[in-house]
Amino acid sequence: MTVLTCGVLTARAQWDVQFSDYTALKSFYNPAVSGTDGKLNVCGTYSMQMAGYENAPATMFFSADLPVYFLSPRHGAGISFMSDEIGMFRTQKLALQYAYNMKIGSKGRLAIGLQGALLSETIDPKDVELEDPSDPAFPTSSVDGNGFDVGSGIYYYHPKWWAGVSAQHLMSPVLELGERHKVEISPAYYLMGGCRLKIRNTNLTLHPSFLVQTDMQSWREDVQCKVAYEYDGRKFYGGLGYSPSTSVTFMLGGDFHGVSLGYSYQMYTSGVGMQNGSHEIVIGYQTELDLFKKGRNKHKSVRVL
Repeated sequence: MTVLTCGVLTARAQWDVQFSDYTALKSFYNPAVSGTDGKLNVCGTYSMQMAGYENAPATMFFSADLPVYFLSPRHGAGISFMSDEIGMFRTQKLALQYAYNMKIGSKGRLAIGLQGALLSETIDPKDVELEDPSDPAFPTSSVDGNGFDVGSGIYYYHPKWWAGVSAQHLMSPVLELGERHKVEISPAYYLMGGCRLKIRNTNLTLHPSFLVQTDMQSWREDVQCKVAYEYDGRKFYGGLGYSPSTSVTFMLGGDFHGVSLGYSYQMYTSGVGMQNGSHEIVIGYQTELDLFKKGRNKHKSVRVL
């Protein structure tokens, strides 16, 4: 949520977007995820928050990551772009990610990731009606600022479970917008985890997970569980998510030979109300790129679900 303070300061308490289907977008939160499942992953997301409100937030996010095989260890790389608009504010981020991972035990792998990002913030009041157009807290014309940012993370995955911890905005960047406005971005920290539970004698699998995020001033906790039905290369799932004192989320989706489509609706239980929730669509494509392993160390993707 963007907050304006009078005078010369424009500040955002929490700069990052909150996605409903966070398990489909792990690399958004943690750069160590990039390329670590041995596959090419391409993903596009559109999120429309607080539906029904004028100038409500709308976010587009695109990412691609893949393994990069050279020398003997496994390396991963990724690229992503985010565009977030709310009222007169437009935020953009272009990020590059690198992950180094190593084998832990017979089936697990531990990855360490680093992210570098170019940030951009624009304030354009032309389409917004202000109660007092002369208020010095708002610019009279479009202003923008740019900056550089760094993030890092650690990620462990196993065919049956995964977990990660990460941090974004480690440099606490300040984006100068003209002479009278600036955006200060506080570091944000994330803890994620989940597992895969096969229901015996059925084609059903449970995928419980959690996400905790904070900027050390506010906290948000999310838990969710998806139930997936898998048969003959096809996968369909439904799920529920819950964030205490914030929202309940409903999810539906499917996966057909590497192409996935998911929809989620986040219904707020406080604040804007249940009828003005957030709609989110995630479209993805995934394919094997394991060209040099010759069948060794096979594992299922933990990105999907």
